[in-house]
Amino acid sequence: MAIIKNNLKNFYRFKQEKPGKLIIYLQDRLDVSNAASLIKELNTLLRIHKPGNLVVDLEKLEYLDDFGVAVIAGLKKSMGDRRGRFSFINISETIGKVFTMHRFDVLGQQTVSEYKPSQDIFTRLGDVTLNFVKEQAFTLAFLGDTCTSFLRLLRHPLSLRFNDTLENMQRVGMNALPIVGLVSFLLGLIIAFMLADQLQQLGAGIFVATLVGKSMTRELGPIITAIIVAGRSGSAFAAEIGTMKISEEIDALFTMGLKPHFFLVLPRMIAACLVVPVLTLFSDLIAIIGGLLVGISMLDLTINGYIIQTINTISIFDVFWGVFKSFIFAMLISWTGCLRGFQVTGGAAGVGRATTSAVVGGIFLIILIDSLLAVILKYWNG
Repeated sequence: MAIIKNNLKNFYRFKQEKPGKLIIYLQDRLDVSNAASLIKELNTLLRIHKPGNLVVDLEKLEYLDDFGVAVIAGLKKSMGDRRGRFSFINISETIGKVFTMHRFDVLGQQTVSEYKPSQDIFTRLGDVTLNFVKEQAFTLAFLGDTCTSFLRLLRHPLSLRFNDTLENMQRVGMNALPIVGLVSFLLGLIIAFMLADQLQQLGAGIFVATLVGKSMTRELGPIITAIIVAGRSGSAFAAEIGTMKISEEIDALFTMGLKPHFFLVLPRMIAACLVVPVLTLFSDLIAIIGGLLVGISMLDLTINGYIIQTINTISIFDVFWGVFKSFIFAMLISWTGCLRGFQVTGGAAGVGRATTSAVVGGIFLIILIDSLLAVILKYWNG
């Protein structure tokens, strides 16, 4: 078929080679001066011919700027919306550099084949397995980089970013005090309230102090604090690093010769490991105060008697065990949050998935490790 020309013949021409295939020849210049007119003309052209396969020939295109790239990206997106094919031919080296600079491969909707083959169960199982293996390999590599960064820190302690560490300590610790205090106080009230009636019938109301103190220092204090930190700080770590990942700030650190793990992961992990045990002690204290309120209001206990019973019941080991567990939880929460941040791909949706995964993964690890430590303590005590 003969080549058809129109009133913008100095800048483009086209021909329909066969049914469903349209070739557009761009020539001379494609810039701000003619981009708006070409967008209208080419969109009209696509509506009229409705091609399933669009080929853009750039052999005679001499100049291309940002607006010209936007015109071609619009063609690509239009074909993607139509589930059609889009391709280039005869790209010169100069024009190719312009496309590379503008990252044209990710502009517009990616074109897809009109016919997408269905996958059977074995193919899907294989994809899931490969993705799982890749994720585990990335996790191991990330763990190795983290350990290497800690070893470097031991050799050069002054290289740690102290300002970032202090800032993260404030965000993880000081800013979490109100919510940790409120939840712990209500938890102490609930435990004491549930036990009060039963123990009062047995004439053992004083043992409310024992049960609240023991349960909070050994189990509930570290777990509740860790879950709150996972929801607040673990998700924040994943979102912050994930946003840096998609905005290519982490790549910029690599380019400048800096190690992202040392600058992004270590300050957050060290801050969490330092302040979460302190938050746990604060949680224990506030929960005991909540139990005290129930004890003096429902069981007619004295403040002095409740405090003495609590001190006589709780041992140094109970407090130490809770602090030790909170330290392990803090390390897992902060490391998981940073890991999910480095795994982010895509845009805002990827950041959202990483944030959710950081919280869910952190809470799962908290419960898992707490269960293992409970078993260890059981056999340790005989």
